[in-house]
Amino acid sequence: MSGDGRSDGKGGTVYRAASRPRLPGRLPGRLPARVPGRGAGGPPVVRGVRAVVRAVRKFVSAVRALPNPRLTGLGSGLFCTLVMVLIACLDRLLFGGSALAYGLLFLPVSALTAVWVRPADLVTAPVAVPIAFAVGMLPISGGADGFVGQVMGLFTALAMHAGWLYGGTLIAGLIASVRKIRLMARKRALRASAGAGAGRGRSPQQRRMPAQHS
Repeated sequence: MSGDGRSDGKGGTVYRAASRPRLPGRLPGRLPARVPGRGAGGPPVVRGVRAVVRAVRKFVSAVRALPNPRLTGLGSGLFCTLVMVLIACLDRLLFGGSALAYGLLFLPVSALTAVWVRPADLVTAPVAVPIAFAVGMLPISGGADGFVGQVMGLFTALAMHAGWLYGGTLIAGLIASVRKIRLMARKRALRASAGAGAGRGRSPQQRRMPAQHS
């Protein structure tokens, strides 16, 4: 008999349906194993990176929605100083002069100072930021009475919380550097496009003709 049927011993033939071919590596009655990293967002590292990227995109969108002034070097220094003095006064009233709250709020103020300064004065942002931090520390430095006591308290506070000072200055410096690099690249691209346009406007004879000097 063929493989599609068999004899039942009584002269009859019993046929059976051909079984479906099995896929390699798959057991009957079981679903295929799920490949790690697929579905459900992938491994924890991938999900964490995606969450960070989404948070950065939201932050960039929020910053772009803010006003986009162009401050001079002096204007950016005054802006940062006044904002930090105001933050220090509010910190003293609400939190009793918490250096943690002051330092946390100093970081976004440093970033905004570097973002809002005009391109011609980008170098002033990393200089104005630490000065504003030091001036703003006066209301919460906790120095003794008198000029000397206030100065000693200010230097002590700056030494104890220098991490916030370095962090804000680093943020301002990085933002100013990135803006400067992008500005230089944009100018280079404009010069290249202008040169290419001038070359296309000349005829082939003019291109081969050497420059004549009187």
